[in-house]
Amino acid sequence: MEQIKQWFNRLLVNPEALALVGTLLVGFVVILWVGDVLSPVLASIVIAYLLEGMVTKLQSVGLVRKWSVIVSFGLFMALLSYMVFGLVPLLTIQTVQLAQQLPSMLNQGVDIFMALPEKYPDFITEEQLTLIFGQISSEAIKYGQGLLSFSAASVLNIVALIVYLLLVPMLVFFFLMDKKDIVNWFASFLPSNRRLTTEVWVTVNLQIANYVRGKIWEILIVWTACFIAFSLLGLNYAMLLSFLVGLSVLVPYVGATVVTIPVLLVAYVQWKWGNEFVYLMTVFLIIQALDGYVLVPLLFSEVVNLHPVAIIVAILFFGGVWGFWGVFFAIPLATLVQAVMVAWPREKEAEIS
Repeated sequence: MEQIKQWFNRLLVNPEALALVGTLLVGFVVILWVGDVLSPVLASIVIAYLLEGMVTKLQSVGLVRKWSVIVSFGLFMALLSYMVFGLVPLLTIQTVQLAQQLPSMLNQGVDIFMALPEKYPDFITEEQLTLIFGQISSEAIKYGQGLLSFSAASVLNIVALIVYLLLVPMLVFFFLMDKKDIVNWFASFLPSNRRLTTEVWVTVNLQIANYVRGKIWEILIVWTACFIAFSLLGLNYAMLLSFLVGLSVLVPYVGATVVTIPVLLVAYVQWKWGNEFVYLMTVFLIIQALDGYVLVPLLFSEVVNLHPVAIIVAILFFGGVWGFWGVFFAIPLATLVQAVMVAWPREKEAEIS
């Protein structure tokens, strides 16, 4: 109790620490309370943050900021148009086709498992399998009902989606074009004693920039490699499955394990235990190994090293608080916590000051 009291005393007498704590609390409260309402604004800030790297590189080769922003924004709009009019319809069609074939896939999977008691009666019984599949069926019904309600809600919110598609690009453009004015306006609300806050931001900004841009490249590279491999081998739903594999890198350690299940299931239903199945899994495992041992070290060499336990805890915590964005930014947010802990004034520093 005495240590907590001393900590609060050091906090209250240190204006820079108070400014840092106040800034963090305001940011977290705003995101928690109005994050859903401001989701288009937050998404626009993230996209503008990603495009800022391209703008900076174009400026470094002699292009003025205005034209750098226009070129970067034009490339972004071209990519967005391809996703909305080309990629999303294709993914939707393959998702519907996979959903229609899913019952037969699950039945074949059940047949495989139901044969296990005959082959290995000492390890598993038919009653145990029946109980397991009963629980899985009940959970599947719940998820199916949730999916139906989600689909209905999606139909009702189609107008809002169209508004977001119009609003987000416009916000991204203004965030890029008027970056200096917006940053200065925001900084005017911060306390004057903000050396500690600035120190933390400089550290975290570098880590977030490296992480987010590296993660985008990792998704694109893994997605492309898997799509090429799946297409050459003739796997059904190649675009959808490769897209899921690409997104799986957002969740370290867990995502790769989870996404292997649909790839295995589709490959087994299509080829059974044939040579094509072996070829596919071999190539898939090679891609996963190259991603983990070659691509990740190259892309994230400048990112602060975090223990795997810290990464998993961050994913669980921030994912539970902010959903998808919490999972996507789990590692940068964990880096923020680490940067605050490193920059936080220690007892000796407080005594000297």
